[in-house]
Amino acid sequence: MYDLISVGSISIDLYFKGGSFTKSKDRFNLAIGGKYYADFFHEDIGGGGVNVAVGVANLGLRPAVFGKIGDNAYKDVILKKMTDKKISTEFCQIEDNYYKISSILLTDKGERTIIHYETPTHLIKEFFLHKDLKKAKHIYFSPLEHLDLQEKKKMITYLKGDQTLTFVNLSAVDCRRPIKDLTTFFDALDVLIINTHEFSELIKRPYEKINFKKLEITLPHLKDRLLILTDGEKGSYGYFKGQILYQEAIKPKRIIDTTGCGDAYTAGFIAEYLKTKSVTLAMQKAAEYAAKKLSRIGAN
Repeated sequence: MYDLISVGSISIDLYFKGGSFTKSKDRFNLAIGGKYYADFFHEDIGGGGVNVAVGVANLGLRPAVFGKIGDNAYKDVILKKMTDKKISTEFCQIEDNYYKISSILLTDKGERTIIHYETPTHLIKEFFLHKDLKKAKHIYFSPLEHLDLQEKKKMITYLKGDQTLTFVNLSAVDCRRPIKDLTTFFDALDVLIINTHEFSELIKRPYEKINFKKLEITLPHLKDRLLILTDGEKGSYGYFKGQILYQEAIKPKRIIDTTGCGDAYTAGFIAEYLKTKSVTLAMQKAAEYAAKKLSRIGAN
């Protein structure tokens, strides 16, 4: 039995870093017709499902990933890297002519621009063939912005047992939906982890007008759920049954790569919360693990 089944994407990530990548303010300046040479290259796996699974594995849990891998030149690379990182591939689906690739351009300060491609596909078509998925102790659902909300709920409901905790990270696309479309979905989760900008989309209020340190949860279906909001370098907030918790961000000596920082926070939170059931300790571990991620290249 796995401690956590992480449902989400699996990608191959290609990192490029070089002095010829000129930038001004918050944009790279890449000319049409230009040719640029990288001084550094790194290949690794990524994706929301993988990143969280790697994190909880590093923190002592036994995870598996339910996701899709293309039957292409990267398949064996992905499977080997997942095995090396102590992630079970038992529930991975292999699909012909499927690609999920991210090319990531890095600055010397760890900022990044991502060029992403994914073959249009369907995650759920083979889902119910995997009866052993029901044996998961706990479940994590990554944003999966291309998956229909009702299909997400169907999958969570299928997986969830009486003792299973379900951790969910909604996509910005889902957070923009009318609240009436989300209320039944909230019934299927125990812990919602999103960033503050996504939360502002969820409650339909401008980010600048929300005081997160004094926030009252007004959505009825979230009042009995544990809500964790991340706010980058400003820290993170926890809300549960009227209690408000704050965790300041932990800054590494040097930021190398910001890719996957949110997933690292989520992994740290889940791993510690499953061990201690303490929201305070889980938020602290999450901040520590996110800082550790910032100090190295790669999404996990």
